[in-house]
Amino acid sequence: MRGGAVVNLKQAILQAWKERWSDYQWAINIKKNFPKGATWDYLNLAEALMEQAMIGPSPNPLILSYLKYAISSQVRDKAVLSNNGFDDFSRELCVKSLLEIMDMFCHRLSCHGKAEECIGLCRALLGVVVWLLQGCAWYCEKLRELGPSASTEASLRACQERLHTLMSSTKNRALVHIARLEEQGSWSNVEQSMVKVTEGLGNVPNQTMRTKLEESLSLVKGITQMLSVPCDPQSHASFPSVHAFIMLEGTMNLTGETQPLVEQLMMIKRMQRIPAPLFVLEIWKACFTGLIESPEGTEELKWTAFTFLKIPQVLLRLKKYPYGDKGQDFMEDVNIAFQYLLKLTPLLDKADQRCNCDCLGMLLQECNKLGLLSDSNTTCLTSKRTEDREFAPRLKTAENANIQPNPGLILRAEPTTVRCILGVLQFLVSKKGKSCHITEFPKHISGEGCELIQEWHSASVRALLFDISFLMLCHVVQTYGSEVILSDPSPSGETPFFETWLQTCMPEEGKTLNPDHPCFRPEPGKVESLVTLLNNSSEMKLVQVKWHEICLSTPAAILEVLNAWENGVLSVEAVQKITDNIKGKVCSMAICAVAWLVAHVRMLGRDEREKPQTMIRQLVTPLYGENTLQFYNERVIIMSSIMEHMCADVFQQTAATLRPPVEGQEPIPYRNLLPAKDPIHVALSKQFQTVLRKGWVDSRALHLFESLLNMGGVFWFTNNLVKELLKETRQEWANRVVELLYSIFCLDTQQITLTLLGTILPDLLTDSAHWHSLADPPGKALAKLCVWCALSSYSSHHKGPFSARQRKRQREDIEDYNSLFPLDDTQPSKLMRLLSSNEDEPVALSSPGDRSMSSSLSASQLHTVNMRDPLNRVLANLFLLISSIVGSKMAGPHTQFVQSFMEECVECLEQGSRGNILQFMPFTMVSELVKLPALAKPRVVLAITDLTLPLGRRVAAKAISAL
Repeated sequence: MRGGAVVNLKQAILQAWKERWSDYQWAINIKKNFPKGATWDYLNLAEALMEQAMIGPSPNPLILSYLKYAISSQVRDKAVLSNNGFDDFSRELCVKSLLEIMDMFCHRLSCHGKAEECIGLCRALLGVVVWLLQGCAWYCEKLRELGPSASTEASLRACQERLHTLMSSTKNRALVHIARLEEQGSWSNVEQSMVKVTEGLGNVPNQTMRTKLEESLSLVKGITQMLSVPCDPQSHASFPSVHAFIMLEGTMNLTGETQPLVEQLMMIKRMQRIPAPLFVLEIWKACFTGLIESPEGTEELKWTAFTFLKIPQVLLRLKKYPYGDKGQDFMEDVNIAFQYLLKLTPLLDKADQRCNCDCLGMLLQECNKLGLLSDSNTTCLTSKRTEDREFAPRLKTAENANIQPNPGLILRAEPTTVRCILGVLQFLVSKKGKSCHITEFPKHISGEGCELIQEWHSASVRALLFDISFLMLCHVVQTYGSEVILSDPSPSGETPFFETWLQTCMPEEGKTLNPDHPCFRPEPGKVESLVTLLNNSSEMKLVQVKWHEICLSTPAAILEVLNAWENGVLSVEAVQKITDNIKGKVCSMAICAVAWLVAHVRMLGRDEREKPQTMIRQLVTPLYGENTLQFYNERVIIMSSIMEHMCADVFQQTAATLRPPVEGQEPIPYRNLLPAKDPIHVALSKQFQTVLRKGWVDSRALHLFESLLNMGGVFWFTNNLVKELLKETRQEWANRVVELLYSIFCLDTQQITLTLLGTILPDLLTDSAHWHSLADPPGKALAKLCVWCALSSYSSHHKGPFSARQRKRQREDIEDYNSLFPLDDTQPSKLMRLLSSNEDEPVALSSPGDRSMSSSLSASQLHTVNMRDPLNRVLANLFLLISSIVGSKMAGPHTQFVQSFMEECVECLEQGSRGNILQFMPFTMVSELVKLPALAKPRVVLAITDLTLPLGRRVAAKAISAL
């Protein structure tokens, strides 16, 4: 049918020309003689007119008038743009006519038809760009062959001006960008033509013309970079998120993997648009602050290692990470950062006093060694700091003599440490891949007759070895986190004893244990014999003891003793005798007892805690007297320290003390931070206001926030801090709150994000009583915070498992997202329609609630996104909720919030992290979003649609064409 229509059209054009119809007669006759309902686009009217008009050496003016009349009547077929393959630029009159026709509509290109027509417009516009570039190249070549010519220069200028006018429009560049992705091979024609124009630039005698041609070429080249144009960097010089994140890692995650730290830092840099030198400077400022503020002892050593060993390694990865092959640029950024740092003389002087050495000098040498600083820059910076140190306040010489500089010790020890670690690894590998666990050595020994016992001479040595190894492992876990102990599952499925105990029985910050868990209920016979032994014997027999079994039976034995005491069967003296027996030989037993008691106390009301807390105090207090096992005093100090870590928050809640301070014994850092008997919501609000006034989060505040997070739970913690943000009505302060909260939320990004986006934000958006709180500036600030959390969570979540610090947090206080957001798996045909639909094929949805959650996914995601994953479900539902708000007729602060949320998504995605959370946005939402003035921009549409999909390109083309 279409072929026939085209033939008839050609005949009609021929008849009109012969009979010399006017353009008005042509329009009347053409409408009268063609089937009713046939569209001009379908008939390719413009294409046919163009073809007939350009047959001769010069254009046919009559047929051109028909075409111009059609254009004036809004019949703008894509073929008008494509110039019908006309490439004979020697026919200057034809070229001139085509350019004039182009002038009639190129300033107002748009299409309000179906998506297919809009894609046709994109392809045609790409064709025009190629044609104009070919014209420019042809006239440049002609100038080379024939020399300067006014007419040739005029034709070149005519092509260049149209190209510049077309490409100056962001909308047109966006449409060409879609065409480039629609037909992958098409862009090569553009590139080839650009090469020819570039080669011909030297033949253009007019300098102004050459400059304008270069500008036009630059606009065309920029099409491929439309989504990666950097936004304006931040103008302020302090970045609390970077500072707090470094403090968090240095204080709580020293042994964490380096790569996740690098990626998280890059995410912060990108989202907050921080210039690289200021970004590096903020990292160093945080490190020096951590060094100065860290408590003496282990914490100080940890910060020293973090600053002088780990952070230079982080920067080494950053050098390769964001800059590609431009490592030299990053070296200059590091140099500028150190120049800025040199100006912060009081900070550097204080660090030098604390560490008794030239901290910056050592850091410069370390960076130079790793290739982060050139030799000349290192020399220059070092001499400047040496000069400044001449005027720095010094400690007295006598005091100096007694202080060993930690940085020097650590840097000198590093090669030795590496050799030691390699030696241990070689030993482990030589054991044919078998995991070596220190507490496994004494575990399998049953008695005096064993060969190993003969080798170790006595059961007491066996008990001592078990105890010391157990204490060491507990101490390592509390100092560096459980990730340094936990191993990958073995093929046999066996888990070493200590790992089992660590995961099920050991209290850690953020891990709540169930005292009724089966792991605390071993065989009754073993428990009875242990209780009898503890109650009757003043001295435990070491022979025939399997220490790992004793440790696992201890909690149940403690429960028996506690019940007997509470029921009046045992006296205080009898309980004291039992606790003395427990701690008298192996401290491991006492630790296992306290671990269970802590879990038990957490389940009790405050008035029920007296007796179990008394038992904890008895177990913590060292036993003085004759002891048959060696190193008791040394072991009991470690035991007490481990127990204090375990019990701190339980005793803190009631403002009770575990034991009076011991003279000469180092206090545990960051403990007893909560104000005595203050409600925890008051403590949270006070601490946050302190941090806000200060402008950054220090180590002490981070520990307090983590204690409050553990006590109150994720929802309570997140909800109350969001309330603090929504109280802030000053824009500058609201933005500061966002940066601080984002870094505080890094305590457990995954769980906090699930709560924020899955519960708190939907409540605010769906309840009109809360809408007033979403007014700007706090509303815009909350939108920014939500996007940052979503991007960080999604990015890290899909790159690997939780960090050990986050993994240990109790998961039960998070709602079951599967029941919260049920999947609509029963209607696959409806689901497929929703996934493949756009505005051209509407799917009837009577209300947002009727939508399958999965309708928010693009078609390519149907089989690749795991919708049983909580984060995916939360993001999909959030975008469905946003879609329903945008599509509703009621405007208010909640719709303004949605606009801010989407703007922030685009801002962050333009920085290079494309293709993540916006894949959960329904395609049907695009046409609604562009009705909002702030989002009615081509670059926004390109950013929020998945251009890797044919459907995504059609949706984008339709939305941009209508702008």
